[in-house]
Amino acid sequence: MEKAHTILIINPGSTSTKIAICIGGNISDAEIIPHAASDLKQFAGIWGQFPYRIKLCQEWAGKRLTECSAVVAMGGLLRPLQGGTYLVNDRMLKDARANLQGEHASNLGCALAYEIASKYNCPAYVVDPVSVDEFEPLAFYSGHPKIKRKCLSHALNIHAAARRGAEELKIPLPQSSMVICHLGGGISIAPVRGGKIIDVNDASSDGPFSPERTGGLPLQQFISLCFSGDYTEDEIRKLVMGKGGMVAYLGTNSILEVEQRILQGDETAKEVFQAMAYQISKEIGAMTTVLNGKVNAIVLTGGIAKSKMLVGWIEERVRFIAPILVYPGEDEMLSLAQGALRVLKGEEQQKEY
Repeated sequence: MEKAHTILIINPGSTSTKIAICIGGNISDAEIIPHAASDLKQFAGIWGQFPYRIKLCQEWAGKRLTECSAVVAMGGLLRPLQGGTYLVNDRMLKDARANLQGEHASNLGCALAYEIASKYNCPAYVVDPVSVDEFEPLAFYSGHPKIKRKCLSHALNIHAAARRGAEELKIPLPQSSMVICHLGGGISIAPVRGGKIIDVNDASSDGPFSPERTGGLPLQQFISLCFSGDYTEDEIRKLVMGKGGMVAYLGTNSILEVEQRILQGDETAKEVFQAMAYQISKEIGAMTTVLNGKVNAIVLTGGIAKSKMLVGWIEERVRFIAPILVYPGEDEMLSLAQGALRVLKGEEQQKEY
């Protein structure tokens, strides 16, 4: 009988740490450990939080685990790399601690996994970090040699949705061609060929606006805003990511609240929500050209894909392109566990960072 591997999963976020146990491919125990702002403000930056977070994770795991096959965590803003499951090593830990491509709570993932894995004498992994880079050469061009486009995306969920879509369509993943849309607090829309993300909008500064991000902006007006003297650099950055998009137009980032307002006759809320669907649809159309129009399916996934209202508006505009598959939510914890499990079962080779 095949061994039922036990995997500990850690997913650090800005205000919480998600932690779970997967046994034999199924999540058996899970918890979201909240971090109050009053607790976090005492620490200097993300890495100042490490002793606090590792203590909480170790206490949680210690009450539930006596043995572990692997510890797997969300990968952060590391070096550009191919998708896959990576063994945590010294180089990865060094880059994560340096906040190589930016400071984000996910950078803590590899170090949290490594610390706990050492207690159980098992490997530590990250799967499909945000910095997965599978761009084809033309995708790096921005329009000016001083600015190079980066491949930063919701790679974990995009790859998981590609595998799921290929399986549903009964197409081998290496032969598949899909446009996959991660719809969440940030929106990533990617042409995925053969399971690889060959282009994608940078959800922090490009593409459609989202519940709290502006997406791409008219540059001339934005430049004027930057030099108006009305904003600091930090305020401008927050305007683009955190206080932009739907929250700027409507004062909320809650899709449920916006839908309720629409049902109560709020025409402004309806127009803003429709505009978000319109921009998502435009980006889908643009990404189909990267695939030369050869698209097996358009996949809508992520938390906002739970909105039948938004999905319906998108479908109206893009259904002529290809069949539409909807996978609401993102199930990051299971996707992380499955990445580690593929390595443990010998279905996939672990990668060296």
